[in-house]
Amino acid sequence: MPASSDLLVLRDKLRVFADARDWDQFHSPKNLSMALMVEVAELMEHFQWLTEAQSGALATQNKAAVAEELADILLYLIRLSDKLGVDLREAALHKLEKNAAKYPADKVRGSAKKYSEY
Repeated sequence: MPASSDLLVLRDKLRVFADARDWDQFHSPKNLSMALMVEVAELMEHFQWLTEAQSGALATQNKAAVAEELADILLYLIRLSDKLGVDLREAALHKLEKNAAKYPADKVRGSAKKYSEY
């Protein structure tokens, strides 16, 4: 199944999930964006105080918890994009093209500098 179909399936499942619970009334872009940020903060908690090496080698239990936070983030992001009428796949592909123009590989390879700094 193509990635765009996967996103649409998730979008539709989220619609059904929210509708069954009468939660659509709470799913304004403002509320969804705030919920998204809460989930991102919860993801960050799993990495707080870890070294770079530790953050890349999580224990199985920690990796499972991180996977759940990533899932929450993805679900809120899909729900928010649905409420705003944004085609998330199209937006991501467009942004990737813009980033490729901002950060030409031959100029920025191996550098963490912002595009305006090179």
